[in-house]
Amino acid sequence: MSMDNFSRLSELGVATVYEASGREGLIDIPLFQIIPNSRVAGPARTVLCGQDDNLMVHAAIEQIQPGEVLVLTMPEPAPVALIGELLATQVKVKKAAGILVDASVRDVSELIELGLPIWSHFIRVKGATKTKIGELNVIVTVGGIQIASGDVVVMDVDGAVCIKQVRVDEVLKASEERLEKEATLRKKLLAGQISYDLHGLRATVERNQK
Repeated sequence: MSMDNFSRLSELGVATVYEASGREGLIDIPLFQIIPNSRVAGPARTVLCGQDDNLMVHAAIEQIQPGEVLVLTMPEPAPVALIGELLATQVKVKKAAGILVDASVRDVSELIELGLPIWSHFIRVKGATKTKIGELNVIVTVGGIQIASGDVVVMDVDGAVCIKQVRVDEVLKASEERLEKEATLRKKLLAGQISYDLHGLRATVERNQK
């Protein structure tokens, strides 16, 4: 898939992509968006760290390819900082699109200045150890969704969604079609029509009131 397609998915956004995918792939956890109004889409580079340990984050940096989304997890999500300014600087130098952290980040002011898009489950100062061997490029679970390296992660202010690699072209096409339908609907709403009638919802309500 081309970088232009990843860029287009990021423009379409999490809500559109999620609905167009058949409501699949929602990463259903609260996320802090560290860089306001940022949006990214790219293939996942997955990291399963040891519990409360970020040794494998250091190891993963060597493998990052431009445009990837680094997905950092542990066996159990916990408010332990897997990423701070210095690690994030290395990730940016590798030209990653962004980072999804199912743990904590710290150095938030410095991360904002750095400008690399990051979404994090927690913001906490508690530091990680660097002694536990984890795994790279394995299937990880974030917010109830399994993410494999190469699956596409889309993130914006609404949260995050994962598209399985085999469905990316299909979901992109469906997202474009949904956008066109919404544009047509928006014109009708601006003209004064209401969704209660346009979607046939009035009949549902009135039928159940009889």
